[in-house]
Amino acid sequence: MKLSVLDQAPVTSGNTAAGALKKAEELAILADELGYHRMWMAEHHGTDAFSSSAPEVIAAHLAAKTKKLRIGTGGVMMMHYSPLKLAEVFKTLSALSPGRIDFGVGRAPGGDNHAMYALSEGRPPLVNNMYEKLAIALQLINDEVPEDSLYNRTIASPSKIVLPEAWLLGSTGNSAVQAGRMGLGYSFAQFFQGGMTPAILDTYRNNFTPSALMEKPEINVTYLVTAAETKEEAEFEALPQDIARLSLMKGQIRSLMTPEAAQDYPLTEMDRMMIQENRKIHLVGSAKEVAETLQEEQGNYGFDEVMICSIPHSQEKRLNVYRLLAKELM
Repeated sequence: MKLSVLDQAPVTSGNTAAGALKKAEELAILADELGYHRMWMAEHHGTDAFSSSAPEVIAAHLAAKTKKLRIGTGGVMMMHYSPLKLAEVFKTLSALSPGRIDFGVGRAPGGDNHAMYALSEGRPPLVNNMYEKLAIALQLINDEVPEDSLYNRTIASPSKIVLPEAWLLGSTGNSAVQAGRMGLGYSFAQFFQGGMTPAILDTYRNNFTPSALMEKPEINVTYLVTAAETKEEAEFEALPQDIARLSLMKGQIRSLMTPEAAQDYPLTEMDRMMIQENRKIHLVGSAKEVAETLQEEQGNYGFDEVMICSIPHSQEKRLNVYRLLAKELM
């Protein structure tokens, strides 16, 4: 199966935001060397736990640091940007790195209400026109003239460039029909809350219409993974992420603690039960065990590609997750 990377530039405890971006660069260079297919940067606002607030800017840097790896956004949160700006940014990226850029978009805000309103300069954010906005952006990327009078009197430059691949993100299945009808790749965020079903992916495939940006249906699925040489080591490295997930469920986003600090964290019996429940979306184990689970998932659902999001506290441990999985799955 194709193996890819999703990164959020996590700022782990004791480390810096600038350091998190440097670590994203290190991960991209390693993924390129190992033969991973693509790497996407997520978009997060209003938090100091992640540095990836401008994924399209990071993408430009990563593309310049790599040779074969496809680079993109997973995704850029389109509610904050005009279709013209989206089109011009990704056409520029594709002109600079032809054949290697992915235009991945999502409908979520990528942050809380405070960040969302600040990004819209205090105006009520437009949240009900996402598919219309995306359709216009796709037309502009493809050098077409939209019917909308606001956008049909200008062009999105640069023109006549190699088109990026276009992907729509989803975590509930609601966007599967639209991704298919618009001729986009479909990226399912299994690591958000689980919920992937064969019916969701079949809905996308059954509605797929080829487009200039995607000739045939393509599905990738993102999993949160902590893998190591042994299951015991993986469990040790995974606990900080488990605790961070518990905090998120309580409405708090916190920097990832060290695994040593996590051992002393006061977990209630309910917390432990929730951690076990979350193991449906956080795959933890030896690299061989995780690889077998991913292969089984692909057999059950028939997706084309798996994206790995891995967030051990240590950068070396994180890089090793991708080394180990490449050895098992490539």
